[in-house]
Amino acid sequence: MEAMNPEVLKIMSIAFIMGLGTIAPAMAIGWIGSKGVDAMGRNPEAAPKIQTGMILAIAFAEAIAIYALVVSLVIKFVE
Repeated sequence: MEAMNPEVLKIMSIAFIMGLGTIAPAMAIGWIGSKGVDAMGRNPEAAPKIQTGMILAIAFAEAIAIYALVVSLVIKFVE
């Protein structure tokens, strides 16, 4: 079996990083939103506090996707 071309390995690693780096945060954001809406439905008076926490948690989850994008761009453009 011949060795794989380094360019192919580079592209495959970028695809893997972006795939995992976007699917996991997307699932986390959906889960956070679902639980937040459930909590607001059970206790409407606490909605502002719940919403603030939800937005913060979603921002942190989205930051993970941005980190994955940065890592994949570094792999793509740095030789």
